[in-house]
Amino acid sequence: MFQLHPVQRASPLPSRFVAPGSLSEAADLLSSHGAAARLIAGGTDLMLELSRGARSGVELLIDISGLPGLDQISYDGARVSLGPLVTHADVIASAPMLTAGLPLAQACLEVGSPPLRNRATVVGNIVTASPANDTISALVALGADVTVLSARGERTVPITEFFTGFRQTVLEPDEIVTAVTFEALDGVNRLGVFVKLGLRRAQAISVVHAAVVAETDGGRVADLVVALGSVAPTIITVPEAAELARDRELTEAAGDIVTAARRAATPIDDIRGTAEYRSHAVGVVMDRAIAALASGTAAERWPHEPPRLAPAAAQDRSASASTALDGPDDVVTAIVNGERRSAANASGKTLMDWLRDDLGLTGTKEGCAEGECGACTVHLDGAAVFSCLVPAGRADGATITTVEGVAAPTGGLHPFQQAMVDTGGAQCGFCTPGFVMSAVALLDEFAEPTSEQITIGLSGNLCRCTGYCSIIEAVQTASVETGAVQEAAGTGAV
Repeated sequence: MFQLHPVQRASPLPSRFVAPGSLSEAADLLSSHGAAARLIAGGTDLMLELSRGARSGVELLIDISGLPGLDQISYDGARVSLGPLVTHADVIASAPMLTAGLPLAQACLEVGSPPLRNRATVVGNIVTASPANDTISALVALGADVTVLSARGERTVPITEFFTGFRQTVLEPDEIVTAVTFEALDGVNRLGVFVKLGLRRAQAISVVHAAVVAETDGGRVADLVVALGSVAPTIITVPEAAELARDRELTEAAGDIVTAARRAATPIDDIRGTAEYRSHAVGVVMDRAIAALASGTAAERWPHEPPRLAPAAAQDRSASASTALDGPDDVVTAIVNGERRSAANASGKTLMDWLRDDLGLTGTKEGCAEGECGACTVHLDGAAVFSCLVPAGRADGATITTVEGVAAPTGGLHPFQQAMVDTGGAQCGFCTPGFVMSAVALLDEFAEPTSEQITIGLSGNLCRCTGYCSIIEAVQTASVETGAVQEAAGTGAV
């Protein structure tokens, strides 16, 4: 019988899972279980940490991702407030954020790929507290405040005081981050930008990144906040840059700002780059950031209607319907490929493993189990997600589509599946199911996607045969058959 080598085996997930019916219930569970419980929303960082054994002693996952009303972005013209379930995809799709919170929107667009952004939350990025996390720098530059709640009460902490060290925060085991707020940019006298250097254009952890917010008065700098990531144990600011720029035009002060930023950085050598390279790169990203602010082109490279691969509105889940899994005999029930399916053994598993092992839907593939390759992509409540990073308990009460369920109800292949055959896009076949799920979501969202939208939409999927040209051609071919795509999606088109 086939056996994995010990280094290949992921650490087991916590065997107990609860999806509480309210935020107050979640706070009570945290209060009663302490460090043995862990809150999960998107889980794209936490699931990896658990599988790698980086977080020990966690016995209970408290999943709040299904709670209604916590995914709202509020903007009153002066301040922006993000709820605890606001995802990176939500920020990207929010039109006001392209002015009021441009650095944050740009940072969110740099996080992973559409399926990852559909699950990953801004609050989760903050709580993970990695110095490479893109949105932290943006929020530091924006001067954000973080509000946390526990059974003991509520408190608000400036984000600059939230981090105490490498991947460490002031958050107590029984506390929940309930809001992140910041003063809105006005796009005229208070501007911001985020610039990142990664090893590739998607699914890349920062080698270096910078967020800059400048406040001007009569064309001269009144205040400047520079936040740098991946150059120190925590996100750092550069107060010297503000001092050097004050009462000067940005273009005049640019050289001094860049020099101050390079002086403040204390990077290390790691797999993504040497300290010497990072020090040089700080100057490059800062030079680009200041130039963009000075020329008023900070938003110039924002893509037109970036796809989120979530064409169907997420279904509201009842706030009173709690899910609790205490062992392997507890059953999870979901609508899978249009049919009501129930199975036990979800406890301690990912959604990917539950679909494959317990429902027999082996079209969903395990490529990396880290959210890097896209082979495990499925649609969860109308959004493309990486099923290797979703706890199986989240399936309870959800609607799920796997590659086995994308064909038209009348039978035959989905237009994209047929196009993959016709263009030679289906090669070794291992990555094909993931590409199918991403492309189907893209075509449901945009009947005739642009080349840019195709590139973004498929950025979370890797082809080991490097046959990307034929896969892109398949999307373009399928997009011509709009009616067939809509019929496959069940929209009633002929």
